[in-house]
Formats: sequence, structure tokens, C-alpha cells
Amino acid sequence: MVAPASLIPELEEVLQHGSVERRAEMLRRITDLFLERAPRLNDAHVALFDDVMSILIREIEARVLAELARRIAPVPNAPAKVVRTLAYNDDISVAGPVLRQAHLDERDLLRIAETKSQAHLLALSKRKGIGEALSGILVVRGNRDVSRSLAGNEEARLSEDAMSVLVDRAQGDGVLAEKIGLRADIPPHLFRQLLMQASEVVQERLLARAKPEMRAEIRRILARVTDEVAVTASPRNYTAALASVRALHQNGKLGEAEIRDFAATGRYEETIAGLAAICAVPVDVVDRLMSAERLDPVLILARAAGFGWPTARALVGCRQGPRPSGRSLDTARENFERLTVTTAQRVVRFWQVRQGRGD
Repeated sequence: MVAPASLIPELEEVLQHGSVERRAEMLRRITDLFLERAPRLNDAHVALFDDVMSILIREIEARVLAELARRIAPVPNAPAKVVRTLAYNDDISVAGPVLRQAHLDERDLLRIAETKSQAHLLALSKRKGIGEALSGILVVRGNRDVSRSLAGNEEARLSEDAMSVLVDRAQGDGVLAEKIGLRADIPPHLFRQLLMQASEVVQERLLARAKPEMRAEIRRILARVTDEVAVTASPRNYTAALASVRALHQNGKLGEAEIRDFAATGRYEETIAGLAAICAVPVDVVDRLMSAERLDPVLILARAAGFGWPTARALVGCRQGPRPSGRSLDTARENFERLTVTTAQRVVRFWQVRQGRGD
């Protein structure tokens, strides 16, 4: 017999008439017994523990269930019904340990991913051996923390569609960009897209952490992107725009409202010239920044000038090239709101210094 004979009468009495406190104490004793003998138990014995513990965990407070979850989650032959019950619990302190570690049926994993909270999704994203079906749901439903955790889980299998979504989401999220850029399974065309939209800081981090053979590939892609930008960039004539904008500036009539109007009505030259005057950055530098693949430079110029999001949004819409997606705009707004004027002005001063050195 698995359980000592001395426990049987007490167990029967607790199940029939015991208080919540007595049930909790009995659950701990049964759990101790299970953990002590787990490596030697056959399926029938585990099923017996499963039946008893499943009854005991009814109407027990969350802290006791959380303790149980932490103790049995790492056990390979943990009672299946108990584990499943804990996994569906809305309290993440209860569900979290088993979602991260315990064996669960794939159908239950998918159901939990489709219906539970972001905290549950985050716990799921840390599992070993995540399949494409589960990772696909986590990508679609997960927030920023879930995306970062999943991208950093080297044992998670990601479909190309899921990888593509993460790469798009990495625009403006350097942490996510770095994690997904270091994955060995990222397709070459998505890796190139990631590098093109990543900030210089992220590119340098990827170079520093990548394996030697990958470093050469990163440098090759960055060189190609730089050459493509140089070839496609066509110089513009800002003579007329600079003259009219300088007149407005000298008369104190150039401000945020004028820049927003220039951008909203598609007057690109006046927009560039106006930003150059307000930010004290050469017009050719502003032109290059507004033509960059990333939205960050536009946001930095707008914030440094003290503009609000409506003006920054108009500047983004005025840029040359493909229109940003709704998701890209949402990310841009989040980044803009987090960016302080002080930080933005510091970056602009850096651009001014580099231009003064002829960099």
C-alpha cells in the first residue's frame, strides 16, 4: 500500500468532515508522501495520489495551491488531473509554476493560451519545447513581455509567419530586436529586415554578441543597406523653401503649427527646411533623417523641438517611402511618449557635433 495505514482513517475523516485548514494540512502530508516516493511509483499508484489530491484541493485557498504547484511542477510524473486543475487556475501564483514546467496536454496548453491572462501567456512562453501552434497563439495574443520572452526561448519553435510578426514588432523595441536577431532559426530575409529597421545601438549589440560567422553576415548586410540608401537617395533643391522658412523664423512666425501644416499638406521641402531651422540642424542632415528606414529620428526631432504627438504623426506621414502600418504607428507613439525632451535634445546635439566635425 502506498500510504501508511495510519493515514487512511484520518484521510477518510478529513475528506468527509474536515475544515479547510485540516484539508490543507492533509494535502501537505500527502504531497510530502508523493514527493518522497515519486521516482518509485507506478502509474496505478500515481493515479491513486491524483484522485486523493484532486479531492483535497477543492475549496482550498490560493496560497496553499500555489505551494502545491511549486512543489509538484518539476516532477516528471506529477498527478495529471491535479496539474491540469492548477494550470487552469486564474491566479497566476497557482498556475504559473505548472505552466512553466509541468507536463500538460497540448490541447490544454492551446486552450489556456487562447483564453487566459497575459501573465499566463508569459509563463507559457518560458516552457521548453514549445511547438509552432502554441507559439503562434502567444505571438498573436501576447504583449511586449510575452514577445520578448518567446523570442529569447531558444527551444521554442516559431513558424515563419510568427517570426515575421515579431520582426515587425521589434521596430522600436531594441530588446525584442536583439533577442530575435540572435535566434539561429531566423530566415535570412527577415534577419535583413530586422537589421534595416534596428537602431545603431541594437546593430552594435548584435555584432558584439553574434558568433564570428554571423558577424561577417551582419556587416555584409549593413554595408549593402548603406550602399542601397546612397544609390536611391536623390538630392533636393531647398533654396526656395529655406528662403521662405527663414523669413518666417526671423519674424517669429515659425512654430509647431506651421510645421504640422507643412507636413499635413505634403510640402516636404518646407517641412524639412522648417525642422532644420527650429532644431538648428543642417537641412541635408534633416533630409537624411526623414528618409531613414526607421521612424526614430523623426520622433527625436519632433520631441527635441517640443512638439506633441499630432505633429510628430504628421511628420511620420510626410516621410518619403512606404506608409507605416497601424502597428508601427502604435509603437511609434509609445516610443514618442516615453522619450523625454532632454534625451531628444541630447541626440540632436550629437548630430550637430558630428556635422560640425564633417562625420
